[in-house]
Amino acid sequence: MTKAASAVDRSAESKTASGIRFTARLLRPKVPGRPVSWTFLTLPRDASAKLPSRGQVTVEGTINGHPFQATLEPDGQGGHWLKVDRSLFKADRKRLKEERDALQAGRKPREAPGRESGELPQPLAKAGDVVTLEIAPVAEEPEPKVPADLRKALTAAPKGSPGKPGAREAWADITPAARRDFIHWITSPKKPETRAKRIAAACDMLAKGKRRPCCFDRSGMYDKSLSCPVADDDSTDDGR
Repeated sequence: MTKAASAVDRSAESKTASGIRFTARLLRPKVPGRPVSWTFLTLPRDASAKLPSRGQVTVEGTINGHPFQATLEPDGQGGHWLKVDRSLFKADRKRLKEERDALQAGRKPREAPGRESGELPQPLAKAGDVVTLEIAPVAEEPEPKVPADLRKALTAAPKGSPGKPGAREAWADITPAARRDFIHWITSPKKPETRAKRIAAACDMLAKGKRRPCCFDRSGMYDKSLSCPVADDDSTDDGR
């Protein structure tokens, strides 16, 4: 178990009707030589085990009452971790302002997921704080963002023929989850040359009718290619 995983508070994990509820500690990643403006958390093992995959899983839910949707990343040990930054709550900022305005005007705010109507969420936390989450896998996988180099390769790929689609047509035909797997496989290597080779291989696989990347360990448990960030020793101080 990693140092980051050991920092998770596992005492309050439980399954509720609306999702998986647990608490976890926000940790600051250790990035030598430059300041870091985001935090992360690792899911308790019991919570992670209730998810449908050991690989990436897109979930929706709340952190301290703030609604969010994000993709959980595999930690390479059969569990998951989540990057927590301000962009995660972009959609919640407008909702929160509307709720505060409604309360100040004496009106009842619209009901928000994860808390009682009229109850404002807890403040966003900092590194070292323990937060409460309630999550559930999304009903429909969102469309992943396609990297520019992959998009360029698909655009340049030869067109298919009737009954034999090319890479571009095959890409459009596979599911969002399959597209996410291809993107994850392509973007996981650190070396640019490995990434370029995988883009070419992905186009070849798609042109040959393969709908998922071949031999890709989505969990990172076997090829040791995936892991959660290493926590900074000072994650429990007041800075971020």
